[in-house]
Amino acid sequence: MLLTIIFLFLAGIVAGLLASTAGLASVASYPALLAVGLPPVLANVTNTAALIFSGLGAITSSIKELRGHWRQVSLFVVLSLLGSVGGSWLLLAAPAESFEKVVPFFILIAAVMLLLSGRETGSSTDALKAARQHPLKRFLILLASYLGIVLVGAYTGYFGAAGGVLFLAFLSVILDDDFAVVNAIKNVIAFAGNFVATVIFIFRSHIVWHFVLVMGIGLFIGGYLGPVIVRHVNIKLLRSLIALAAIVLAVNLFVKAYFK
Repeated sequence: MLLTIIFLFLAGIVAGLLASTAGLASVASYPALLAVGLPPVLANVTNTAALIFSGLGAITSSIKELRGHWRQVSLFVVLSLLGSVGGSWLLLAAPAESFEKVVPFFILIAAVMLLLSGRETGSSTDALKAARQHPLKRFLILLASYLGIVLVGAYTGYFGAAGGVLFLAFLSVILDDDFAVVNAIKNVIAFAGNFVATVIFIFRSHIVWHFVLVMGIGLFIGGYLGPVIVRHVNIKLLRSLIALAAIVLAVNLFVKAYFK
């Protein structure tokens, strides 16, 4: 039992770091829960509940980056949750297995978006900046951005794999803010999604709460440290590493979808 506690705690730290920097927490946390004997569905539900702690740690650590952005963040959260509810409803009508063959391509697109969005901090392309000066074009850009948030939210509610990376990639394209700010906004959106999902699971499923607590402590620590690391590392290098990890995940999911 002690070894299980230590294992889940350490897995939580790793997952928290991955969640708060790259949006790839489940690469570490979900397999860890499977490794200690939980069946897939129960591991998925327990993992979602535990990830709330990563979000709490990341938000606590990102107060500086989020200052002055709360109205924008609140809007993004509402839009993503609307999409997530729609995605969850779609999942009941069309199981995720029917969608798994296109998921690798979504994740690959997110990786490319991250690489292409690696502009200098606080700047955007001249074309996009010029478009934002025109009232109609600015409205269309905002509309497309909000629709994109809803669609990514729908994706996370429907399938979920690398949803944080998709949010990070999309926000990196539509926002002019520093990467640390974009990452902080992504963490709030992810926290809100996991929190709402957990509330639903409390009434409709079973959660292994003692595993949530043990892993959650590690997730909080990792989630808190993630934004600190983002402030001090080379952002271009971090983008590249996240994109590389997303590509590896896309290839892995592609193999599982087409060669199983």
